[in-house]
Amino acid sequence: MKAIAIFNNKGGVGKTTFLCNLAAYLRIFHRKKVLVVDVDPQCNATIYLLSAERIAEIYGTENRSTVYKFIDPLKRGRGYFKGNFPLEKSTRFQLDLIPGDPNLALAEDLLATDWTHGCSGEPRGLQTTFVFWDLISKYQKYDFIFFDVGPSLGAINRSVLLSSDYFVMPMSSDVFSLMAIKNISQALNKWKNALVKGLSSYGAENSEPYKINGNSVNWKLRFAGYIIQQYTAKTKQGTRQPVKAYEKILKQVPGVIKQYLVNDFALKNHVDYKLGEIPNLHSIIPMSQSVQSPVFELKARDGVVGAHFAKVNDAKKIYSEIARSFLTKIN
Repeated sequence: MKAIAIFNNKGGVGKTTFLCNLAAYLRIFHRKKVLVVDVDPQCNATIYLLSAERIAEIYGTENRSTVYKFIDPLKRGRGYFKGNFPLEKSTRFQLDLIPGDPNLALAEDLLATDWTHGCSGEPRGLQTTFVFWDLISKYQKYDFIFFDVGPSLGAINRSVLLSSDYFVMPMSSDVFSLMAIKNISQALNKWKNALVKGLSSYGAENSEPYKINGNSVNWKLRFAGYIIQQYTAKTKQGTRQPVKAYEKILKQVPGVIKQYLVNDFALKNHVDYKLGEIPNLHSIIPMSQSVQSPVFELKARDGVVGAHFAKVNDAKKIYSEIARSFLTKIN
């Protein structure tokens, strides 16, 4: 099992759309067992994957089964969540889901405070910091657990990343995405150094490594690759190419990725860390969101007409290539 965070601290790059469609492709066409965990307080993945009726049922009760259930016992000083958690089923995406919760935003202070204590090797601080490591350990039957996170370098995302095996970074073709890469690199290096120090202090104080469910905890996060999204493309001699307004920025991406992410956080056994490109698919994206369907599975009954069918086929080819590249790098 591999835990994957789809992460970029810049907003508006299409993280949720990419995550849900890649996860669905891996499930539908590669028969992988996939769980999505919505850790974004905006709950965009939950909204995309579940019907409006089911969402109303989930959030219409105070004692709702969401990702916040894994935080609440820590907040009350009771340790990790115990018991059965009723996973949601996304019908058309054919995958399982732990729904998000707006209340997760309230956990930022708890995670931030306990992170400080964890960096000193205090057990309570480490326990809170690795809440998502514990969550992952409960779902080992899956091939992949995908985390959908918000666009920040805050405490929630830090806890997710520290517990994940890999992160994949969707990018839009603008200078702000390039700037975000440097920020991410600096934050990850800072977190890694602090974590290693905290775990070392714990080991020295307790004469044993820090463990969750009998397994030692350590830094394991690796960079798995990036996706370029939302550029305007033209077709030249049968090949899709970005228009000149985006081309200059796109040419800078591999060098910046290598400098700030590959050198420090990749396994370095791959020459190209670009998993693929997703041009602007226009109206079929909001169409897929409105009917809770993968973009490559849209049908006439969903409102697909005329030129839409070609876009749906394009999307299927695009995600086929991305899924193949993703599996190659992860494996």
